[in-house]
Amino acid sequence: MEFFFFKHEVKFVFRQKAERIAWLAKVLKKEQRKLGTLNFIFTNDENILQINKDFLSHDYYTDIITFPMEIPGVPDGGEIYISIDRVADNAQQMGVSFNDELDRVLVHGVLHLCGYKDKTKAQEKEMRAMEEKYLLIRKH
Repeated sequence: MEFFFFKHEVKFVFRQKAERIAWLAKVLKKEQRKLGTLNFIFTNDENILQINKDFLSHDYYTDIITFPMEIPGVPDGGEIYISIDRVADNAQQMGVSFNDELDRVLVHGVLHLCGYKDKTKAQEKEMRAMEEKYLLIRKH
């Protein structure tokens, strides 16, 4: 499994990279998933809005968009786009630190690649429970 991190039109320093990679690898192992390459692209609101419009026909801002990459004969992977603007705003609104909110968004994207969805209330409830479960691992 390989992790790659990119910045796109955003001023952002990705801290605790090695620790976060180890944590996300643990999440994948506990979910019994063998993923190939994961690309995390940190971007801004305007870019993620354009991706949302172009690929998902959604005309609103979001903190994360996850695209699975499924190629026959190759371990599954994906691209996870994260709006640093939304992460900062959400952290402020929820009264949590930027890093705690970033961790929630990171694991949320990985959980999508593991098959979890959040379109219905029941799916959203399960997704939040899984996020909390793995955020506890990150903190310990």
